[in-house]
Amino acid sequence: MSRYSSLSAEGLVKACAGSSDPVAWDEFFRRFHPLIAAVVLRTARRWVEPPHQLIDDLTQDAFLKLCDDDSRLLRTFVFRHEDAFFGFLKKVAANVTHDHFKSQWALKRGADKTDPIPDQGGLEPADAGRNSSDGLERAILLRQVGEVMDRAFTGEDKKRNGQIFWLHHRHGMSASEIAALPYGLNTKGIETLLRRMLIVIQSHTLKGKGNCETPST
Repeated sequence: MSRYSSLSAEGLVKACAGSSDPVAWDEFFRRFHPLIAAVVLRTARRWVEPPHQLIDDLTQDAFLKLCDDDSRLLRTFVFRHEDAFFGFLKKVAANVTHDHFKSQWALKRGADKTDPIPDQGGLEPADAGRNSSDGLERAILLRQVGEVMDRAFTGEDKKRNGQIFWLHHRHGMSASEIAALPYGLNTKGIETLLRRMLIVIQSHTLKGKGNCETPST
């Protein structure tokens, strides 16, 4: 486990911004890859049913965008609360994906065509329409849930299951959208896992103690 794995999102971003430390960037990629890949997939599906290789390529493009110009986007990002950064990542991933398809659309229509390119819309930041008090309360709640999850679940699938839980409950991904990612579970399996995890978390929240194995799938 690297020294960066225990950092908050803000701490990790500060460690990566303007830095070429490969260990810090490895942790950044590991932590935020599921969210960026999920947004790329969701956004691409507004245009086509994308092959896995395209999703991988666009996800990589989104990370490269974050690294461009000595990671300028990370250096200039202002943290109001943690959810704001997740909203920022969603926006970057969505914009990279839309730009790819708009470019492809323009090429197919030809340089001499002036028909407007369809506007597929972007993803709103996670903190859109939320005041600072709501953001703080949500950040506290999410931190508490995270602490419960860390106590309640063990086993080799703990990291994978945690990613699935947050993609659904924090980032609004449906079970079918998560099942399209390389987690090795179908939609029914994702739904079952989410339901069992929620029951365990609620139980530990009420009891405030105890431990159990990660729900098997």
